[in-house]
Amino acid sequence: MFGQNRHQLRQYYHDVWQKSQTGQTMSALESGIAQVIEQHPEYHGMFKNDNSLEQEYFVEDGQTNPYLHMGLHISLHEQISTNRPAGIQDLYRQLQIKFGNAHDTEHQMMECLTESLWLSQRNNQPPSEQDYLAALKVLLND
Repeated sequence: MFGQNRHQLRQYYHDVWQKSQTGQTMSALESGIAQVIEQHPEYHGMFKNDNSLEQEYFVEDGQTNPYLHMGLHISLHEQISTNRPAGIQDLYRQLQIKFGNAHDTEHQMMECLTESLWLSQRNNQPPSEQDYLAALKVLLND
């Protein structure tokens, strides 16, 4: 959405939530983001002020970055809606049967997605769609 500008991306989430809460007209992208925010009531408080715009989140301290978490949901929605990588729509449907609902399914899939992205960064190469799909298939068969 905004490249590498963290502040601008975070502000966009805040702006979308404000629009959602005041009943303003939203684009399809904004509606999707608002839906993801709505599914995470634990994050609603951070949208009441701007303190989270510059906050650092450290996994080592047991923190979850709410913006990253919601962004992963949005990424999955995009992957599923476009079936890219090819086959992810079918895997998603099968995983929903296994895990019972879309939100829980997405959380399971996000583990595979984050692993794929981490390996890509560590190895300084593009993410492997084949490895990502293989990890999702393992998740399905576990």
